[in-house]
Amino acid sequence: MPAPLTITAFDTYDLRFPTSEHLDGSDAMNPDPDYSAAYVVLHTNADGLRGFGMTFTIGRGNELCVQAIISIASLLVDQPLEALMRRPVDLYRRLTADSQLRWVGPEKGVIHLAAAAVLNAVWDLWARLRGQPLWRLVCGMTPEEFVASVDFRYLADALTPAQALELLRAQVAGREARVERLLEAGYPSYTTSAGWLGYSDDALREKCRDLKARGWSHFKIKVGRDLGDDLRRSGVLRREMGPDARMMIDANQVWDVPQAIEWIGHLARFDPWFVEEPTHPDDVLGHAAIARAIAPLRVATGEMCHNRIMFKQFMQAGAMQVCQLDSCRLGGMSEVLAVLLLAARFGVPVCPHAGGVGLCEYVQHLSMIDFVCVSGTLEGRVAEYSDHLHEHLHDPVVMERGCYMPPRAPGYGVRFTDAALGRFEHPAAGG
Repeated sequence: MPAPLTITAFDTYDLRFPTSEHLDGSDAMNPDPDYSAAYVVLHTNADGLRGFGMTFTIGRGNELCVQAIISIASLLVDQPLEALMRRPVDLYRRLTADSQLRWVGPEKGVIHLAAAAVLNAVWDLWARLRGQPLWRLVCGMTPEEFVASVDFRYLADALTPAQALELLRAQVAGREARVERLLEAGYPSYTTSAGWLGYSDDALREKCRDLKARGWSHFKIKVGRDLGDDLRRSGVLRREMGPDARMMIDANQVWDVPQAIEWIGHLARFDPWFVEEPTHPDDVLGHAAIARAIAPLRVATGEMCHNRIMFKQFMQAGAMQVCQLDSCRLGGMSEVLAVLLLAARFGVPVCPHAGGVGLCEYVQHLSMIDFVCVSGTLEGRVAEYSDHLHEHLHDPVVMERGCYMPPRAPGYGVRFTDAALGRFEHPAAGG
């Protein structure tokens, strides 16, 4: 009898891409980011079968995530994959609530980012073993299997397993039709690639025209550093987009609550579809106050929400009208599924965050799972897209007419090329 498939070892990499050189990714809070990945590769006793996972940072501190990955991934060595994935919620709890690591968490900060990388790698390995892209693997789960992957602790006042099952069962009948719709037309996206804060007006015009010609009709612009600049640049973008395109504005947390309400009032003339991260990402009541003041304009947030409990509170308080969960901020697929269910329960559309390296490759899976299994609709939903660094991945996203085309390669999609590992590994690498 052959030995069970077992995780035997792992490697880590501190990858940093010099995006600050051209101000790609620049915003009011982060003027000079270097998009970075704390990257882990899980090895097995099967020749050639590995799992790949990452978490996203913007430069300094990436080495801390790598060191935390080493602490967490060591718990998986010599563990059979089938046993780990028999009940994915148990794996989630083991890696996010380790009795000693928990004191430096729990479920937030560097430790949770590292847990995301490791859990993403395990789910990637599971999908590769099954020969399926991760979105198809999850979309093939029964509602009972889906619910068994989720940690419902601390959610019972908002969502119970029985309520989640009812929600998922209601969508089963239309799953195959929605899969076919994705395969034919893809999943719609919006793009931030034209609107980074460090770009000149001429660069903004040029990039917007290029993206519009390639099929995009949803554009996001960074704001929050200077009101006069914001008004001028928003006017440039609106004129280039045309009156019928949808525009989003993103302050990246820089405003206080009264300042946010005032500033948004000035920018409302450009008819933004939503305002993203108008104040501190932990300020649930502040977001709720802003949402009440600027309605019917919607508040979007979530890329910096630590965990499912934060999302629960935002939704309970009416502080989030668009859910922007992040594939690397949350603790892997199990916690992502929890937030998708919460969003469906509260009727909040999910438009995931995907501005950084590798995030687009991840986010396409999440949006497709939401559409096929959870929400059953594309109404008010677009996944973020950024035009940067895809060439460094083995299975980069495929975009057609501004839509993510469903991944067909097995796995979760974030495996960096050997050339990228050789060129962009930082001297502080931990593995």
